[in-house]
Amino acid sequence: MARPLKVLIDGTPLLGHRTGIGRYTAALAEELASTDDVDVRAVAFTLRGWRGLRTVLPHEVVARGLPVSARLLRQAWLRFPFPPVELLAGPSDVMHATNFVLPPSLRAGGVTTIHDLAFLDAPGDLPPSDRRLPELVRQSAHRAAVVCTPTHAVAATVAERLGVAPDKIVVTPLGVDPAWFAAQPPSEALRSRLHLPREYLLFVGAGGPRKGLEPLLTAHASRPELPPLVLAGPHRSGVDGRVLRTGYLGEPDLRAIVAGAAALVLPSRDEGFGLPVLEALACHVPVVCSDVPALREVAGGHATHVPFGDTEGLADALTVAVETTPDPVAQAARRAHAAEFTWRRTAEKTVEAYRRAASR
Repeated sequence: MARPLKVLIDGTPLLGHRTGIGRYTAALAEELASTDDVDVRAVAFTLRGWRGLRTVLPHEVVARGLPVSARLLRQAWLRFPFPPVELLAGPSDVMHATNFVLPPSLRAGGVTTIHDLAFLDAPGDLPPSDRRLPELVRQSAHRAAVVCTPTHAVAATVAERLGVAPDKIVVTPLGVDPAWFAAQPPSEALRSRLHLPREYLLFVGAGGPRKGLEPLLTAHASRPELPPLVLAGPHRSGVDGRVLRTGYLGEPDLRAIVAGAAALVLPSRDEGFGLPVLEALACHVPVVCSDVPALREVAGGHATHVPFGDTEGLADALTVAVETTPDPVAQAARRAHAAEFTWRRTAEKTVEAYRRAASR
């Protein structure tokens, strides 16, 4: 029997509050840990909180936290292929960069996941610490033996904008955790703790221009008859008129908040996948989202799409979503579509990428 493939993944996104990339990395690590022919380890490149990596991984996954500055490492990697990842975390067959930036290696086959390329058109949206991310991502894409993308839409953009050969790209769609299909609306205790109204519209995600919060707030304010708007994510919590910010929510609370929404709205300028769309569909919640390629691909005809920045169209779509009587047939179709996306399939397609990278 052939020995398991030794895979090292970047576990840095697992530390701190879980963003979409953190949730992807966590689910992938969980699935890889139960894959017999893969021996997975994780490394965190960060000065702060690196010891915590051991506490957020499946028991089967060996963690290697390193007290190193990611900023200094990235500066070094932009100039030279040094230090190689083996010097930092030991030998492996494959190094998987789960968060865009692929370290150089001596022998490990490189795999990088490029979640989206929105920053190429709006570099000003990046924090100062990530100003050189476009250079790093271009370098990583060409250094990698295989590039993974969450959608065919991103794959096409990577090929066009970064000059990556299409046969070097593997599409690895994200998955929906089974718990979403059993999600129930918020309990009275949770409603009281978060001051949730009985009926509400919901946005899930970080702020920033790319997520389209300003057009959403404008559209919502233009229709006083719409239910209050709840913003769930790493925003400062509080209430401002008919807008409630919950702050960061853990997974159980987030599932309940989504399950209780009158509609989920994702009015992004650009998305690489749009996992909240599928999670809402999994628990019977109608979705209104922007008309961008990745969201059309992921929603599969089960969402209402509005051009980005069309505040009147967005207000109209939200009004229709709230006033439409739930249709059991449409709800069943939404859930069936969401059920096609599993983290097991994500892992299987990712392991295919690992084998290709290792063979090169």
